[in-house]
Amino acid sequence: MIRTTRLLAPTLALVGLALAAPAHAGVSGPAFWIDGSLYRTVATPTDLSGTGAPARTYDVIYDFGGAQRNVADAKPGDTDYNGGRWSVRQLAFPTGYEAALASADANGNGAIDSTAELGLAFADGTAADTGTVLRRFVCTVNRVPASG
Repeated sequence: MIRTTRLLAPTLALVGLALAAPAHAGVSGPAFWIDGSLYRTVATPTDLSGTGAPARTYDVIYDFGGAQRNVADAKPGDTDYNGGRWSVRQLAFPTGYEAALASADANGNGAIDSTAELGLAFADGTAADTGTVLRRFVCTVNRVPASG
């Protein structure tokens, strides 16, 4: 009986961890913009911040601090896509988010929805990459299907 309990306890602990994992991960709703399209993620409980991997091995997600959905710089199929390794970078809006939106929303949809549009805000100084990396992690991205 003792031997059975010793073998069973680790197995039950592993099963418990496996069942608990989905509570920390899962498919999101629309999460961020890439090239004018919304993408959702499948979050994973990863933290790559202490790995020492070179910055070039990550794609960037620009964090708008809640002003709108974030913007990423690559997606599956792009030649420079790094397979779902992300570095989240903090943005600042020296003259306010509204000024950045007014100067950069080239397609008039009410959001800065691409790095091309974000580049317009960078160029005129209404948005700035602070250089602060908020997080590095792994997750897949999938385009949100167009609603009909």
